[in-house]
Amino acid sequence: MRKFNIRKVLDGLTAGSSSSASQQQQQQQQPAAAAPEITETLQSEHFQLCKTVRHGFPYQPSALAFDPVQKILVVGTQTGALRLFGRPGVECHCQHDSGAAVIQLQFLINEGALVSALADDTLHLWNLRQKRPAILHSLKFCRERITFCHLPFQSKWLYVGTERGNIHIVNVESFTLSGYVIMWNKAIELITFLFFRSSKSHPGPVVHISDNPMDEGKLLIGFESGTVALWDLKSKKADYRYTYDEAIHSVAWHHEGKQFICSHSDGTLTIWNVRSPAKPVQTITPHGKQLKDGKKPEPCKPILKVEFKTTRSGEPFIILSGGLSYDTVGRRPCLTVMHGKSTAVLEMDYSIVDFLTLCETPYPNDFQEPYAVVVLLEKDLVLIDLAQNGYPIFENPYPLSIHESPVTCCEYFADCPVDLIPALYSVGARQKRQGYSKKEWPINGGNWGLGAQSYPEIIITGHADGSVKFWDASAITLQVLYKLKTSKVFEKSRNKEDRPNTDIVDEDPYAIQIVSWCPESRMLCIAGVSAHVIIYRFSKQDVITEVIPMLEVRLLYEINDVETPEGEQPPPLSTPVGSSNSQPIPPQSHPSTSSSSSDGLRDNVPCLKVKNSPLKQSPGYQTELVIQLVWVGGEPPQQITSLAVNSSYGLVVFGNCSGIAMVDYLQKAVLLNLGTIELYGSNDPYRREPRSPRKSRQPSGAGLCDITEGTVVPEDRCKSPTSGASPHKSDDEQKVNNFIEKVKTKSRKFSKMVANDIAKMSRKLSLPTDLKPDIDVKDNSFSRSRSSSVTSIDKESREAISALHFCETFTRKADSSPSPCLWVGTTLGTVLVITLNLPPAGEQRMLQPVIVSPSGTMFRMAFLDATGCLMPPAYEPWKEHSVPEEKDEKDKLKKRRPVSVSPSSSQEISENQYTQAKVISLPTQNCAYKQNITETSFVLRGDIVTLGNSVCLACFCANGHIMTFSLPSLRPLLDVYYLPLTNMRIARTFCFTNNGQALYLVSPTEIQRLTYSQETCENLQEMLGELFTPVETPEAPNRGFFKGLFGGGAQSLDREELFGESASGKASRSLAQHIPGPGGIEGVKGAASGVVGELARARLALDERGQKLGDLEERTAAMLSSADSFSKHAHEMMLKYKDKKWYQF
Repeated sequence: MRKFNIRKVLDGLTAGSSSSASQQQQQQQQPAAAAPEITETLQSEHFQLCKTVRHGFPYQPSALAFDPVQKILVVGTQTGALRLFGRPGVECHCQHDSGAAVIQLQFLINEGALVSALADDTLHLWNLRQKRPAILHSLKFCRERITFCHLPFQSKWLYVGTERGNIHIVNVESFTLSGYVIMWNKAIELITFLFFRSSKSHPGPVVHISDNPMDEGKLLIGFESGTVALWDLKSKKADYRYTYDEAIHSVAWHHEGKQFICSHSDGTLTIWNVRSPAKPVQTITPHGKQLKDGKKPEPCKPILKVEFKTTRSGEPFIILSGGLSYDTVGRRPCLTVMHGKSTAVLEMDYSIVDFLTLCETPYPNDFQEPYAVVVLLEKDLVLIDLAQNGYPIFENPYPLSIHESPVTCCEYFADCPVDLIPALYSVGARQKRQGYSKKEWPINGGNWGLGAQSYPEIIITGHADGSVKFWDASAITLQVLYKLKTSKVFEKSRNKEDRPNTDIVDEDPYAIQIVSWCPESRMLCIAGVSAHVIIYRFSKQDVITEVIPMLEVRLLYEINDVETPEGEQPPPLSTPVGSSNSQPIPPQSHPSTSSSSSDGLRDNVPCLKVKNSPLKQSPGYQTELVIQLVWVGGEPPQQITSLAVNSSYGLVVFGNCSGIAMVDYLQKAVLLNLGTIELYGSNDPYRREPRSPRKSRQPSGAGLCDITEGTVVPEDRCKSPTSGASPHKSDDEQKVNNFIEKVKTKSRKFSKMVANDIAKMSRKLSLPTDLKPDIDVKDNSFSRSRSSSVTSIDKESREAISALHFCETFTRKADSSPSPCLWVGTTLGTVLVITLNLPPAGEQRMLQPVIVSPSGTMFRMAFLDATGCLMPPAYEPWKEHSVPEEKDEKDKLKKRRPVSVSPSSSQEISENQYTQAKVISLPTQNCAYKQNITETSFVLRGDIVTLGNSVCLACFCANGHIMTFSLPSLRPLLDVYYLPLTNMRIARTFCFTNNGQALYLVSPTEIQRLTYSQETCENLQEMLGELFTPVETPEAPNRGFFKGLFGGGAQSLDREELFGESASGKASRSLAQHIPGPGGIEGVKGAASGVVGELARARLALDERGQKLGDLEERTAAMLSSADSFSKHAHEMMLKYKDKKWYQF
């Protein structure tokens, strides 16, 4: 365990490499011995990487199955994944190693096992009697392709149909093939007097297999061509064959075993009597138009699946998918429920993949009594209540709506305030839809795990439609808490002319790029793809906002990539608002999308139009301020690359490729608006020069960083440009307007002072060398993350703001005490610090402006206090904004200030490049520690996180490695290859959080969570839920006296006698290959944990039996003793009286 003398540590990541000169200057040094000591407690044994859970809708679903006794649902996907669902909170994700599509799933009902059939012609047997299911056996078919499987209830013999039309039989216990095979040519050859048409052509693949509910010895086989055969397993021949002109998609039995129904490719249903194979007894076209003169209805789309379910008290249910008329162009997919004379057509939002009817009994020969239908859609899972009128749907308790709109960004927060989740849930509960079924969710199998985690966790997802969702992620579960629609503040586009004025957005102008959230103060700030920023304040009360506060910022700065040509003199650095040009642009009303400059180019026009009508805001997050970047001289605004909000200071800051802007959201004023080069002033290490403004792009006399402020109250702000004169204003409104004008004037003066001071005071700490990652410069997906931007910097001129962090620290070498400041990191590796001069809290904070001034140079940052603990930025605890304030200003001042630091304390700042991390002492600015993160790749995401009572640096690299380093010494603690960078989605959404947690978007619909904490990995088994619970199998239906007497009940079959090796022999070894399940330690542990319950019950039964045997032995011994005593007494009596005569008695 090593000790280091450090008072405070600032840690971060930069996007560039330091130059050789900078590296020589920042040599490793030890801090002064007088500083307090920090004890590093984290060691390598505290870290271990493993996946925890996967949330969301299974991506690209392909199969569905349900265990009616265990009440467990499983969904298979085209990528070979399995997702098992039990009661809310019980979920499990499994993955086939081959990655082949799952084509069918079959439960061994109430046995805790599952059979999966894959598109690579492999069968797998899964053991579900453990918290992490594992494959026990696999069977690979070598010569035939699997098309359909059927496993009868309480049977160990699996029927497997193939593309050649043959049926093989597999023993699911040993996963071996039986020698019994049903060949297609035997199945269709019938030589009886009922056989009128002979057809020896191939009937096509097997599309259906099922046994007669009343006779297990009769097997119904459906072929794709339209032929159905009823096969007698004992006699090994077909009893009947049923032929129809149209292809078959599915078959279903009536529970009495006398009729079955087929669905066909022309949209028809045919009902057949088992003993009448000549023609169907009924033909139905559910969605066909009935023509006159008894003609056949027009063909419809194929009916892909049909189910036939009976009830004791009424008509049977016929449920089908597909079969719509061809003239219904554009109609959504439908599920049709036919019950008696009524037909209900239920429209779905997505294509139907599969559906299942949930019934009260698992026995196929009893009345089914259906109560619900599970419909697996392409992007959703719907459960329909069949017992209520109108067939309402159940409210889905699973977190399957993550992809309701595509996820564009993620943030993960662990150890949040305890009152935060209840507050979000209370406001989110009001958003729930009405009209759901009143019954409880029927899929309720399994048991919850015994979670050891007690701290609250929240996941925030930003979406393409502008929505933001808050999720409760505590104890490895996920539940939606609250949904915020950011697009509500903008006018909707009704036609092509009203579409957003931007070339950077095509279909999703409201998409969320960055989320900045303060859990303590509940302040939320989002940055959208249309170069807009919205600040939200949390409130539990309704409010009607008459005028949405808005600021428009003109932020565009151009530079020359090469030296300026002869004869063209570069103009002086443009200043922000308050420059020497004439009058500033006055406040606008809501900008029109058709605004343009004198030469026809768009100018001073935002990408989106804010609503000019009153906005009713429900409890939850309510709009505080809307900030939009505007077009400049025909150029659209650059997308925002970094964002930060601080509730204690009342400030929000954002930056892009053009520069940086800081806004006081309390006073609704812009404090700072500078191009990136202006931050350097005369000390620009790249010696870039501003490009001469083109007349076609910018009007003469207008600065490149002008601001148009459409602030809160002016009536002109609410009117369209063509509206008439504004009405008379009250005295109060006039006072407010005067106050706003004063604030604007002061803001412009201070901004001008900032621009002048930058050239004098800006100082460079690092000169990064040229770094060019192998990524296309045009792809800005990486730069949208709050972590280090990995956009290619083929040109030094493309310098974007990549990190922003508010803190209280030393800003200059000569500083004796820390002060509030903003740290700014750029994609070229430079980090600068801007000092904040804040007025006192309370009324003065609203009246006096905030002063900002640059003070030096320094990227993604965090701070450690004297004990080595992570110190958060200052924040204002949440309070209801509309409630009158009762506490004095001193209390407020204490609230917003973090733990104070001694003026004589030293600090250290850590500066990380894509391949290297450094720790630099403050205020001396000497390099204390340095560590190479990677030699061959670069860092995609890096966060300083807490683990236990210590902190560490966690990194995810583009080569798939996850690494952690101690702080401040930067010792490597973990380096594990986890996941290669296969798409931009992973890079954009990967994030670390405290307590060893991390997540990323593994598919467009799923979030994968993982942990790098050894303690969490050890406790994970207890935290996971159980899928299998011991449940008694329901009793079989009573046959009744007369059915038993006359043989009308179900006929059983000894399948072992038919399919066993003694009767049918062995199957050809070349037909299929048996593959044993994984035999590693994890598999052994899983299997052991799966049988613990059985062993415990067996041990208990053995103990009870031993106790009973002991009691029996004692009673037997007592009886033997009594018998022996009785024998002795009888012998004595016999000896006494044997010599006496009868008359002597």
